[in-house]
Amino acid sequence: MIKLFRNIRQNLLNEGKTSKYLKYAIGEIALVMIGILLALQVNNWNEIRKVKTFEKEILTLIDQNLERDYALLSIERFKTEEAITYTDKLLEQVALKNYNDSLNKWMGKIICFERFKSQSSAFEVLKSKGLDIVSNNELQLALISYYDESLFKLYESLNDVLSSFNIDWIPVVKTEFSDFKWSEYCEPIDSKTFFEKTASIVMFKLFKDNRGGQLRKMDSSLAEIQNIRRLIKSHLK
Repeated sequence: MIKLFRNIRQNLLNEGKTSKYLKYAIGEIALVMIGILLALQVNNWNEIRKVKTFEKEILTLIDQNLERDYALLSIERFKTEEAITYTDKLLEQVALKNYNDSLNKWMGKIICFERFKSQSSAFEVLKSKGLDIVSNNELQLALISYYDESLFKLYESLNDVLSSFNIDWIPVVKTEFSDFKWSEYCEPIDSKTFFEKTASIVMFKLFKDNRGGQLRKMDSSLAEIQNIRRLIKSHLK
């Protein structure tokens, strides 16, 4: 093709048709430019297609991560709510001076907890590639809010419970309980003596407050997860 264009230009020059040669040269340049622009456009289309494919794949993975987060958080929420309920029941019975064996089982539920860790690997991959890959601004902001803000606050509340267990409960378990089985029961050496201590009652109330804060943060995170998954589903349609 290039050789053909060269022959045409040479013939026009040999025939002295300068004006036609110039018009032809301009036309040839225009064709080359159009060809370059088309090539760039095709390349751009390919890049856009790759970005869209990656966006769909990464959002699908994030959705799977969030599904796992929701399931684990829901389990921990149930246990947290259960602990708060049992704390109220225990304090009510202690106020009535009913130190029965049920209190031991309730305490087993009250002080147990799970260590939640979000599955955020897909979001970290997205961040490394650039969050602007997500073309839906509302979805992009929702992801940032959950992974970079809400999870931090949730971890803080979970750490409050863990810290309270380590600082307040471990010493009590070691010195004032004759038996203990995680999530099942706590058996004081002397129930009457243990429950009539003001420090014991205060400890239960403080732990309940920590669990209440944890519950609020989990509810907020669960609501955000549902919203993000709804946005992902709508965006990928």
